Amino acid sequence: MHTIPVWFEITSFVVLGAILIGDLVLAYARPHIPSIRESALWVSLYVVLALIFAALLFVFGGSTVGSEFLAGWLTEYSLSIDNLFVFVIIMATFSVPKKYQQEILMVGIILALLFRGVFILLGAALIENFSWIFYIFGAFLVYTAFTQAFGKDKAAEDESRIIAFLRKRIAITDSFDGNKLRTVIDGKKVFTPILIVFIAIGSTDLLFALDSIPAIFGITQDPFLVFTANIFALMGLRQLYFLLGDLVDQLVYLKYGIAFILGFIGVKLVFHALHENELPFINGGEHIEWAPDIGTGLSLGVIVASMAVATIASLIKMKRDPNLPNPRDLRLGGASPEPKSGAKKRDETASPKRD
Repeated sequence: MHTIPVWFEITSFVVLGAILIGDLVLAYARPHIPSIRESALWVSLYVVLALIFAALLFVFGGSTVGSEFLAGWLTEYSLSIDNLFVFVIIMATFSVPKKYQQEILMVGIILALLFRGVFILLGAALIENFSWIFYIFGAFLVYTAFTQAFGKDKAAEDESRIIAFLRKRIAITDSFDGNKLRTVIDGKKVFTPILIVFIAIGSTDLLFALDSIPAIFGITQDPFLVFTANIFALMGLRQLYFLLGDLVDQLVYLKYGIAFILGFIGVKLVFHALHENELPFINGGEHIEWAPDIGTGLSLGVIVASMAVATIASLIKMKRDPNLPNPRDLRLGGASPEPKSGAKKRDETASPKRD
């Protein structure tokens, strides 16, 4: 079994930390609406960096380590795109000016890294001491997969309650004052809607961390690979938001692809738990030899195939459904496409009702 050199791990964290800090500084020093070309270049850069990192892992850690990182990164990237869809809704609901969305998204990404870092440490400690935790992780992912595909979004309802609670107890304006968190009205300091947006994004990050960490632990139990896969999945998410824009909302089958990935990894975790079983009330505490041990290569293939099928099916649906925009007519970068002839046009002047 190959191990990753300590110097490589330390160097990786230093370089990744420098990149994240630089990205944060850029977002705050130069608030603007990124062009499609700029967004595409940044997203491509981060994808290339992830692939270079994977290649280095193949060299210094071996094929198993490199494959586990690739599978973990792709899993987390697909879940991050799902997270991106919620970010689009939050920005639209609170009518956040596009000029300041970069900064807010960067805060969301930092919060996501912090939450996931905590859950990675907790998950690693649980796995180290309690092998039966894989049963719980697996069952949770299967349940999450079912709710992702067929359930209602209860997170939005809970979020609305939190926002209503805040508005009743904290003085919050209805309009933004640039990118300020607080402003002065009639001599009194009050919060701007940015506070609510931060809380909405933070709560969303927390919920997605609960899903993503058990999922990647189903691929690798190496905390270094888990954390770096999460970092690379979140890097460039801000630029991807501006690149894809409303397209994310139109990929109607994306949630089913993500649900299938979560369900597959959940079943894989249960099989792994059975294979390494130590619970006395299951098979007398003995390992269950017939339980298959699903390899990283198969996992990688399932992840890629699921996302490809979901994306292609969504594009075909968009082309055939008169109520959806034709993918050829889509404008990237957040511009809302015009519906095809015969489709009902959305009321662009209506703004979502706030709690």
